[in-house]
Amino acid sequence: MSTDPASLPPIPPRSDLRRRVLAGEPTIGLFLNLGSIVAAEVVARAGYDWALIDLEHGMATESELMAQLVAVQATPAAAVVRVVSAERLRVGRVLDLGADGLMIPRLETAADVRATVDWMRYPPDGSRGVAAGTRGAGYATVPHPRIRDLNERVLGVFQVESRAAVAAVDELAAIDGVDVLFVGPADLSHEMGIPGEFGSTQFSQALDRVAAAAAAHGKAAGMLVRDASEVAAYVARGYRFLGIGSDSGLVMRGAREELAAARAALG
Repeated sequence: MSTDPASLPPIPPRSDLRRRVLAGEPTIGLFLNLGSIVAAEVVARAGYDWALIDLEHGMATESELMAQLVAVQATPAAAVVRVVSAERLRVGRVLDLGADGLMIPRLETAADVRATVDWMRYPPDGSRGVAAGTRGAGYATVPHPRIRDLNERVLGVFQVESRAAVAAVDELAAIDGVDVLFVGPADLSHEMGIPGEFGSTQFSQALDRVAAAAAAHGKAAGMLVRDASEVAAYVARGYRFLGIGSDSGLVMRGAREELAAARAALG
């Protein structure tokens, strides 16, 4: 058995997802909310392009993140992590554990987004702390002169969840390191004062503004949709990074559908 590190599977972060996204390829993912290693592995093995481990709203904690990363990254699926909040140490810790990408919630200004991108990148491109022995730096297999190359592997997904973010979206899309502008539909609609009115003219205009800004700067527009029936419509309006619900949603829907069918069979 070879002990040459070059013969082993690549250490995360892996560049494939970011390359595909920036090349304009549509990708499909699922949110992992249950905090279950088994669910994470099952989802990843199902063939999704990416699985998003949700530390903001999901059941998992930061201490449980590593196991889910390993479960997802044992498959071709990429592991994206939504951090608890945009803070230097939280961003750095998740990257040190080897996430293929980060989703950053609740930012509204270009200054805040630039600061977060700075924390995501090693010098001289940013101010991420250099610890060559971490999983995200290849367990000391990446020589110091090449560590900067890891900056190009990490996908940066920044959420658009407020009117202020929508207003600034063209400026946000122009920032190097903002690869995906991802609409949080529930948060955005509530903040706009039209909770859950996803078909309203006001909400549709916001969606189109995000898509236009992303396209103008060679970035991807992203969206969390309710189910696969909505995919074609969102792709048609320029959305290419699509989350199709969550593991918890699949369990709830499957359980209800099976129970309803069983009760119907009982007459």
